[in-house]
Amino acid sequence: MAANLLYMAPPRFALCGHDLGGAVAMEVLRRAPERVTRLCLISTSPLPETPEQAVWREPQIVRAQAGKLDAAMAETFPPECFAPGPYRNDAIAIVGAMATRLGPEVFVRQSRAMQRRPDAQKELHNLRVPSLILCGEHDKITPPKRHMFMAELIPYAEIATIDDAGHFPMLETPQKTSLALEAWMDLPPLPR
Repeated sequence: MAANLLYMAPPRFALCGHDLGGAVAMEVLRRAPERVTRLCLISTSPLPETPEQAVWREPQIVRAQAGKLDAAMAETFPPECFAPGPYRNDAIAIVGAMATRLGPEVFVRQSRAMQRRPDAQKELHNLRVPSLILCGEHDKITPPKRHMFMAELIPYAEIATIDDAGHFPMLETPQKTSLALEAWMDLPPLPR
């Protein structure tokens, strides 16, 4: 997946990834760090899955393959990973609709990719570009503490925690997420 992205991308680019997209972004850093001009990671982790986490995914994979994608999604992204409030059900519905549109085969491929993702701490520690770590305060999948750890790995990284968002800040608080991304794009280059 990362190799295809690199082939299609311009010679240098800003890179932003959410959840599995964050894992893909860190793989891009592993393969071609010189091409990345700035980095934003949202609701993700640089750590590989533990054996327990990888085993936890197996029942969801089986459910998705058995035609129960809704049940698999409800376990993978339970309501508690979204911020409480009036927009929670809308965000859950949007995530569910995306999963339905993509289908169970994509769910299985993405789950397997998460199970096999490598440790990316070294790539983040070696990074020397303007970086933003963005998370929702109510994220139970990749909590703010995990994002603080990630921000500490990256020299000069900035961290932003959105108080009324969970694991999907782009859906839950799109205006605040857009403001954070605009500020990230306006960060000056790091001194050499």
